[in-house]
This record gives sequence, C-alpha cells and structure tokens, in this order.
Amino acid sequence: MSLGELVSDRRPIAVSFEFSPPKTAEAEEALWRAIRRLEPLAPSFVSVTYGAGGSTRERTHATVKRIVEETRLKPAAHLTCAGHSRCEIDEIVRGYWDAGIRHLVALRGDMPGMSGPYKAHELGYASTPDLIEGLRKTAPFEISVSCYPECHPDSPSLEHDVALLKRKIDAGATRALGQFCFDNDAVARFRDRCVAAGIVAPIVPGIMPTAGFRGVERMAAKCGTKIPQWLTQAYAGLDDDVETRRIVAAAVLAEQVQRLRALGFSQFHFYTLNQANLTYAACRIMGLQPRGSA
Repeated sequence: MSLGELVSDRRPIAVSFEFSPPKTAEAEEALWRAIRRLEPLAPSFVSVTYGAGGSTRERTHATVKRIVEETRLKPAAHLTCAGHSRCEIDEIVRGYWDAGIRHLVALRGDMPGMSGPYKAHELGYASTPDLIEGLRKTAPFEISVSCYPECHPDSPSLEHDVALLKRKIDAGATRALGQFCFDNDAVARFRDRCVAAGIVAPIVPGIMPTAGFRGVERMAAKCGTKIPQWLTQAYAGLDDDVETRRIVAAAVLAEQVQRLRALGFSQFHFYTLNQANLTYAACRIMGLQPRGSA
C-alpha cells in the first residue's frame, strides 16, 4: 500500500488516544491543548493513565471527569491491581461510574515507586482477569486490557501472554490495546496467534511517536519493546536538533501506519505523550477528517 493509497483508502478505521494526568499547571495547559487539537478527529475513546501503585489516582480521576464534563470525547480511566485492596478498587470504580465514566482500562500495574517485581496486594485482586470479574460485578463498564506483541518483560513466553489475554477476554474485556512496537510484522504475528487461540476481541496496535527518541528508548527498556537498529541510526546525532527529529518522527509514523494498514489493521491506539501534532498528522494520513470537514 503506497502513501497515496493509504490517504485515499475509504475503508473505515477507528483510533483512540492515550493521555497522562498532568503534574503541574503548565503540563495541564499542554494536555488540554492536545485534547482540543485531537477532539475533532472523533476518536472511539481517549484513555488516561494511572501511575505505578495508583500514584496518580486523584489526578487521573480529575482528568477523566473534566473530559466528561467539557468535551464530546469518551474517556477511559486506567485502573490497576497493584497497591490496592479490593475495597479500595471497588470504591474507585463506583466513583468513576458516578462521575459518568463508562469505560475502564484494566491492568495489573507496577508496584509503588516501581520498587521491584509485582506482588499482589494481600487483600486485593490477584490478577487482571480477577480484576475484570470484579469490575463486571460492580457496573456494566466497557473494559479494555493490554497486550504485548513482543512479550511482557515479566512473562516466560508469548504463549503465556496469549493464554493470559484469553483469560482477560473470557472474563469480560472487549479489546486488547498493544504496547508500542516498531516491528509491524511482530504485531501481525501476535494477532494471528491470538486468533488461533480463539480470541475474537480486536488486537489494537499501539503507536508511539518517536520525536523524543531518548525518552522512547527509556520506555522501551522498561516494557520490553525492541528498538530496531535503523530507528537508532535515523536519530543518531539529532539530540539537539528538535526540528529534524520531528520530521524524522513524522516519516516513521507515516510508514508505520501505512504498513499496519496493509497488514489488515483498522484500529489504532496512539500514545500521544500529551502532544498532538504527530498523532494528528498520522490520523490525517490515514484519511480521518476532522468532524464537520468534507
């Protein structure tokens, strides 16, 4: 599929965007500029992350509540098992429902302060499938979950990951949002493994803009994403050249959505890093028009 074919392709696509709750007043302004820029693209939903051990609990709640109140977007709040008892999670979940949030992203999560390997709270949900079952008993939320096309760093194998994902879907999740990955063929192979295992929920590729390449490298090291040598070479010597990095990132993003579309994917989840321009450009390349445009 050429770039021209991608832009003119009229087959339906769906996108979603991920944001992080802001830590400062300046960061909050940047977040809301990104939200307003992307809102006209009418995403299926926007998700708001949840810090390790629930460290951003109040900021996450405040952000999704404001999205409900001030935009036409449908927010999904991240929720993790780590660091919370069942009673605490049930209270959080009821608060989300009362605030008008109808979609959750259910995750295992990391320990508070990223302090070592995961250990379930002694009074908490033991695993993500258990968490999903608990959510289903509380209210009829839509539930998304995560998946790792290149294998979760704590997992013994991809087979284990696929089996765990099937348990999540069987417990009531409706889609799997992929960890960002630059090996498009690996994403397609993972999808095919899931289909062969009887998973019928969509596997949604996670897309990460790379303009802040050093930060992407750090995130990749933590989550097990492989950085291809060609991508490292593309950014070599550009640490102090912001404008060139943005141009490179736009080219990388265009090539990735082009390839994934050709591999049969029609849903995409963008990790925006609370910035809008590269995500907006990728969506336009895929043919998405702002609401109200011809």
